[in-house]
Amino acid sequence: MSTPHRWVDRVEKYLDYRRKCGFALTTHGMILRSFARFADRDGSHTRLTIALVTAWSKTAKSCKPVTWTRRVQILRGFAQYWLRFDPMTEVPMRDLFGSAPYHRPMPHIFSDGEVIALMKATRQLSSNRPLRQKTCRALFGLLAATGLRIGEAVNLKRLDVDLKAGVLTVREGKGHKSRLVALHPSNTAALRTYSRLRDRSVPDSRCDRFFLFDHGRPVSKEAVRYALQSLCRRLGWHPRGDYRRHRVQDMRHTYIVHSIVRLYRQGTPIDESEECQPENHRVIPRYF
Repeated sequence: MSTPHRWVDRVEKYLDYRRKCGFALTTHGMILRSFARFADRDGSHTRLTIALVTAWSKTAKSCKPVTWTRRVQILRGFAQYWLRFDPMTEVPMRDLFGSAPYHRPMPHIFSDGEVIALMKATRQLSSNRPLRQKTCRALFGLLAATGLRIGEAVNLKRLDVDLKAGVLTVREGKGHKSRLVALHPSNTAALRTYSRLRDRSVPDSRCDRFFLFDHGRPVSKEAVRYALQSLCRRLGWHPRGDYRRHRVQDMRHTYIVHSIVRLYRQGTPIDESEECQPENHRVIPRYF
């Protein structure tokens, strides 16, 4: 079997192999392609070596060893795969930089006041795209109230949102699992109001997604991320935690933390409750 010479082609071959096994590898793919471009830059790196891995890891924007270690963790899978084609491949050690490989950066936990202020601030988004304002407001409220992942929310189809029963059907979530998410009546009412505004704004849209932008375009994760970060800058907020910018996924962390705090206040043993499990949502109606 012939093997590709460019690292870009080698990485694509690995990603194709893993995706056929059911892995999405969205973030991993971006990081591995970064390594491939780095290794291909001068054309002199024909083998995967510890020296090459070290040089590439330190090109990260963050100069923290824990960031380099996370890069190594992702690259280790590719190195172990490529060892089958090149026995001279050097698989980097987990502790190459002496940092704990599974350190999780601290997320920003939004306060109730911040979530409400953020939803109100959506009125500051482009005035010539009014549906974008309403869509972002509804999305931020839904994420904060249910802990949905952003990908799950933007991929909701109209048939997945049962506004009579007050239930969402999340298809192909994490691990390719589907689940039902019950909504509080106030959340259902808010989504019903949004759906009427959406249909008046784009009455002829042929897109089957529930959340739309102006001209009937489906909402992307990147667009929501940009809206969140631009609004946080306008509000003069600085993230509390280890990340440089506010992240949409921190809404999910916020939901979990608030659920746990609520259980403590109620005196309910967390291990015996389903409330803090993302798949068994309790909603926070005040966000709507």
